[in-house]
Amino acid sequence: MHNNTIKNLLPENRPDEKFINYGPKALSDAELLAIILRTGSAELSSVELARKILTHSGNDNISILNIFDYDFEQLIKIKGIGKVKAIQILAISELSLRISQSRVRSRLVFNDPETVSNYYMEQLRHEKRETVVLLLLDSACRLIKEHVLSTGTVNASITSARDIFITALKFEAVWMILLHNHPSGNCSPSVADKEFTEEIYNAGRLIGIKLLDHIIIGDNTYFSFREKELIHE
Repeated sequence: MHNNTIKNLLPENRPDEKFINYGPKALSDAELLAIILRTGSAELSSVELARKILTHSGNDNISILNIFDYDFEQLIKIKGIGKVKAIQILAISELSLRISQSRVRSRLVFNDPETVSNYYMEQLRHEKRETVVLLLLDSACRLIKEHVLSTGTVNASITSARDIFITALKFEAVWMILLHNHPSGNCSPSVADKEFTEEIYNAGRLIGIKLLDHIIIGDNTYFSFREKELIHE
């Protein structure tokens, strides 16, 4: 049995040496992840273990995006991945989401569906269940509060108009935006999505808290009711 650490690899195969000599862009996704993991298992080097993590469902589709498919319990079932490594991998996932959001934060304009969608894309597109997020805005369309209303099933969210307006009134919102994801990756609105949007839009006009948009997040795509002129200010 041997200890498959990065140090035990030949110099030309060590990701850290390659990083120093050629810079991070010269490394593959697996090599970068191996630097974080540091050690492999009795059977696999750190790079091989990283490659296994990045391989989806045991096929040859190696992608950094596969990291988002794991939760803690799934990771620790992989031979060579204990609690510490699992936490490291999940921390990388969360950091990447926050970095992605931070990059567009300075350009975020809440009455522009594209910038709003770009900002929330990485947060919602990898969710395995439908999640409804309520954005509450003031009269100048500045964010007052971001509130997760519900997390539902794999193909349906669980929320109500009552919950939405209780929250909106509590924070004295003037405008609001609804966002939710479709775990299937298809952002096209369902009949239920359209009916729910119409219900919230009409109720908001009566109460005085208008629905600015309802955005559905798919896999690197989105659907905006406002862009499609299905709701109006």
